[in-house]
Amino acid sequence: MFLDYTKTDVRIRVEKWAISSVYLNREVTGEMYLPAFSNTTDRLHLLLLNDGQDLTTMQFDQILSRVYQKKNIQPVLTIGISAGNRLQEYGISGQPDFKGRGSAAYNYRQFIVQELLPFIHAQTKRSDFTSYTVAGFSLGALSALDIAWHEAAIFTRIGAFSGSFWWRSKDYTEIQPDKYRIAHKIIKKANTKPNLKFWFQAGTQDEKSDRNNNGIIDSIDDTTSLIAELYRKGYEKNKEVKYVELLGGRHDLATWSKIMPDFLCWAFQN
Repeated sequence: MFLDYTKTDVRIRVEKWAISSVYLNREVTGEMYLPAFSNTTDRLHLLLLNDGQDLTTMQFDQILSRVYQKKNIQPVLTIGISAGNRLQEYGISGQPDFKGRGSAAYNYRQFIVQELLPFIHAQTKRSDFTSYTVAGFSLGALSALDIAWHEAAIFTRIGAFSGSFWWRSKDYTEIQPDKYRIAHKIIKKANTKPNLKFWFQAGTQDEKSDRNNNGIIDSIDDTTSLIAELYRKGYEKNKEVKYVELLGGRHDLATWSKIMPDFLCWAFQN
């Protein structure tokens, strides 16, 4: 039975954290967001958010508070993870792009699983959580997909805000503009169908580029093409995959803040 929170003003406790990571060879910092009504005996979901340094600017605590006031979600502990070298630590594990970016993506995934999760369990005195979700913005969304897809024994949901699914092993050509996208290939070539649910968002003003000249901007094209691969893998529309295309949505924090409640309600609905 989940908590019945009835207060009109739901306070969110925000605490800073830091880990000296062996895998990343640096100190990783971030913030924890926990509803003040929660305690060690409540059932609790866990959400990891890449690019956690942006959550203060987004006023994430106020977003959470408003969603709780409407009683739309179950209690969730959010861990914002401040980015280090985004162009190297975010990406696809073991598969740098054609410019060598994402070379530390595997190490970042190992940091999440081997260092951050045990740290969270110890800090909260919990052996596990009701569910484990990972999400991110732009390159952080690509990283979230990578982590959840390869660690599906742990994670059950993934959230991608304006995901950088253009990530490719070779630069595009006019003849084959969409051929070398890495995330698409991983899903297509997978022999299994991980037990995951996906939430994708793209904005109609994320960018202006249209490399294949089909009248659809690349950010939307790359996202919907990735979703098509998931459908071919057997995932069901709306039941396991949700896509939100935001009219006028841009590649910025204002857009992602606006759509954040939709994601939270999808992931942790009451």
